[in-house]
Amino acid sequence: MDVHVLCEKNSLFSQFIAEIRDIEIQKDSMRFRRNLERMGEIFAYEISQHFDYELKKVTTPLGVADAKVPAEQPVLSTILRAGLPLHQGLLNYFDGADNAFISAYRKHDDTGDFEIHVEYLASPGIDGRTVILSDPMLATGQSMVLCYEALLRKGTPAHTHIVAVIASEEGLEYVKNNVPGNTTLWVGVVDKELDSNSYIVPGLGDAGDLAFGTKT
Repeated sequence: MDVHVLCEKNSLFSQFIAEIRDIEIQKDSMRFRRNLERMGEIFAYEISQHFDYELKKVTTPLGVADAKVPAEQPVLSTILRAGLPLHQGLLNYFDGADNAFISAYRKHDDTGDFEIHVEYLASPGIDGRTVILSDPMLATGQSMVLCYEALLRKGTPAHTHIVAVIASEEGLEYVKNNVPGNTTLWVGVVDKELDSNSYIVPGLGDAGDLAFGTKT
């Protein structure tokens, strides 16, 4: 399984990572959302280089030009609610894509342990299609795998691209060991630690709260 880590090479992506981590810049929720959206656009560009393309004749005011265009549009899927700004960035570039939305949350018991519950899925058929599944944080990897498995109710994709802005080493390994080989992982940066609450360290905190306000 291929894993691409965008911050391993110098680009503006690293600046956006620095800003969404910064505790002072995080106070501006609009900027936080916009940075996630911009990173979604960069991910879309990188992923697009791995698609199949076909030639198309385009009529200009002065003649006819040959152009290469994607042979198909992907299905974009994200995990509510934190994934919405990242998803929007992907949709800005794959603007003809179909879309899928999944709701997943951590259900804690009295001991503080939790299980991931998937409650909602709205998706087109994905059989034989290319799917891009995104979420800003890949902590334990359990949410991503369960959401991938939920999508399989709608068919078997030809290829899946999994996108996360910040991943833990543990989460990456979990996904690699629990999704099929016809999957490519795209992450912005990889952090080593998970704390006792399974949050990524240094990470950035709760992406959903930073984007949309603190939940109760």
